[in-house]
Amino acid sequence: MKISVCTLAHGRAEHLRNLVQGLSRSRRAPCELLVAVMQDEAYDLPKTDFPVRQIMLGEGGICLAEARNAAAREARGELLVFVDVDCIPDPELVADYAAAAELREGVLMGEVGYLPKGATDGGIDFERFQRVAVKHSERAGPPIAQLGECRDYRCFWSLNFALCAATFAQVGGFDPRYVGYGGEDTDFGRTLSSRGVPIWWARGAKAYHQYHPHHMPPVHHLDSVLANAAVFADKWGEPTMQHWLRAFRLMGLIEPDGRGGWVKLREPSAHHLALTRQQEDQPYASSALVLGQLEDQASRGSDTRRAPSMAAV
Repeated sequence: MKISVCTLAHGRAEHLRNLVQGLSRSRRAPCELLVAVMQDEAYDLPKTDFPVRQIMLGEGGICLAEARNAAAREARGELLVFVDVDCIPDPELVADYAAAAELREGVLMGEVGYLPKGATDGGIDFERFQRVAVKHSERAGPPIAQLGECRDYRCFWSLNFALCAATFAQVGGFDPRYVGYGGEDTDFGRTLSSRGVPIWWARGAKAYHQYHPHHMPPVHHLDSVLANAAVFADKWGEPTMQHWLRAFRLMGLIEPDGRGGWVKLREPSAHHLALTRQQEDQPYASSALVLGQLEDQASRGSDTRRAPSMAAV
């Protein structure tokens, strides 16, 4: 079985170099790495024993869904493995996905370990990564067996997953109507569910997520979250991203429009950015932590529109 590894990149040059260097240490090498380049300039990447193809998409505002679809169209492998640009594949990732794909048909989601700040400063050291990486508290742990069925399509996560190229083509790839941040993963999971394609948690197939500052809930992407929530509701007749929207409402940024959608009231302030900002001692940002604080403030009648930074909590 030929295996193509696919990623998307815009900026993040150091992250991408680490991804390539990590993939070069794979026990089972892929037949190729495809990089959907969402900028005008190609990357200067380390040498590898497998082909690396950069698909130049330019700065024209192409969405993540279109970039993933472009990588899948160009891939030569029967199995497609997608990892985000800020991930470093474990040496067993490709081999683990190959073994899992022999067991079950459908979509496979491997493990993710979050690295603290500075974990990659000394280069690629998988023994160190294994020691310091942590699981995201809001994600399921690995199954007891090699594979465990994921029964909730909302858990689909494009950070680290694999599926047969034929299955990707069968379901039509990612929907390019989702522009900006939010919604396209849940939509893809909903599409899989509607087509009867199972989703599996895979033990192993691990990727290490490199530290970078982030906001959760993604208040810095408020406009695209609202727009994409409307696309999902119109397409499937049900809401999505409700925990983020609940947080935005508690912040006083949005309110229901009375027709099942949302109206934006104001732009996020410095207070909202401080509240949702990942701190340097946190390997990942947590929506649940922020939403819990907002709910607590609302129950006490506090003004959640001027919430303190998580560093003060």
